[in-house]
Amino acid sequence: MANMREIRTRMKSIQDTMKITNAMYLISSSKLKQARKKLDNTMPYFNALTSTIADIMSLLPYDASYKYIEDGSNLIPEEKKRRLYIVMTADKGLAGAYNHNVLKMTEENLKKGENNVIFMIGQMGRNYFNRKNIVIDCEFLYIAQNPTLLRSRAVAESALDLFDSNEIDEVYIVFNKMINSMSCECETLKILPLERSAFEKKQGEYVHQATFSPSPKAVLQNLVPNYVKGIIYCALVEAFSSEQNSRMTAMESATNNAKDMLRDLSLIYNRARQAAITQEITEIVSGANSLSANSN
Repeated sequence: MANMREIRTRMKSIQDTMKITNAMYLISSSKLKQARKKLDNTMPYFNALTSTIADIMSLLPYDASYKYIEDGSNLIPEEKKRRLYIVMTADKGLAGAYNHNVLKMTEENLKKGENNVIFMIGQMGRNYFNRKNIVIDCEFLYIAQNPTLLRSRAVAESALDLFDSNEIDEVYIVFNKMINSMSCECETLKILPLERSAFEKKQGEYVHQATFSPSPKAVLQNLVPNYVKGIIYCALVEAFSSEQNSRMTAMESATNNAKDMLRDLSLIYNRARQAAITQEITEIVSGANSLSANSN
């Protein structure tokens, strides 16, 4: 059994660590609330934008070809398609399986073809791919910890430039999406070209009877870039929220584990202390008995 000094030292170390994990939990909780509020404030605009695109698509004939809409005429084999993956990881760890899930899904996506382009957001993903000798075509710094519309615009414009110049065929986002306040899951979201099925109005849903000038096609060409910027921004905020939620869960678990360890160590310390006291009493009694025997 370890002596009492070693046990006290270990308990002090665990208490110091528990203070850190509890502080990280509180910080992540505050950041999560701010991020969700930011997303809630911007969602009405992007919902209206999505609804407008759906209204325009309802007016476009299916037999025509459009720049940003997938029409089924692309006969490129799946393994030959040039895909851009915008990968969203965190700048730091201590967030459970948050980064691992994104990186694992990205590696699975990369196996679908050899013509891949990677836009990396987050230091953890950058370090991982560098260790794996996987080429990162573009890095965006300081976005993961502070997603803003301005920063999402830089990512969107870089992706749109490649798509408009026909250097890539498809654009995907790989990120963690919050399911509820307790869990999140990794998702690969296709953002370009747009799929008509994603914008079809449900039966009975109201369709705006609007006139688009100079034409629905021209309006769509101008709306889609804004839509892409909005989707990337929403994904950034979702990823940031998921990171904070995962870190809260991980730090709460670490704090609870520290409490359990302290409770176990307290029992061991009390037993060691009791054994030491018993030994001291035994030694005193033995000494007293020895003196009494000598005096007789």
